[in-house]
Amino acid sequence: MTKEDCFYLGKIVKKYSFKGELLAKLDTDQPDIYENFDAIFIEVNSTLIPFFIEKSQLHKSDLLRLKFEDVTNEADADALMKCDLYLPLDSLPKLEGTKFYFHEIIGYQLNDENFGPVGTVKGVNDSTAQALFEVDRDGIEILIPMNDDFIKTLNRETKTITVNTPPGLIELYLD
Repeated sequence: MTKEDCFYLGKIVKKYSFKGELLAKLDTDQPDIYENFDAIFIEVNSTLIPFFIEKSQLHKSDLLRLKFEDVTNEADADALMKCDLYLPLDSLPKLEGTKFYFHEIIGYQLNDENFGPVGTVKGVNDSTAQALFEVDRDGIEILIPMNDDFIKTLNRETKTITVNTPPGLIELYLD
């Protein structure tokens, strides 16, 4: 399994017990849908390694408490601290309408109802308070807030997203 076949689920952030249990911070709005998986891939030294889950449950609503089959003590748990978690892409729930996964819209064409064709989505910046489309327009990067009110349509067949941004927002990057 390679990273290209998977999606980033989260990161192991702390140990929970001396018996090798760990807490993972999940990168999702719905952590409960990942509570009953049998296995997960953990990136160790740039390699994805499958770990079988003995037990998992939500902890304080936003962390997932994990007990892996072969992680039985603190030393085993220490080796997995700060490691990233991945799941196969086919385990993602299907989304409809204007809901999407960040990885799925890379390469989509972004159009604005007033401006017209803006460019190609090359990434998503979610390190700010509000996630941003990173759009490439002939070498110029344009950042557009991923505001639900701005996103009008998402067409998976034609790989296009139509937005309606405030007047002048796109032009700020072009002057």
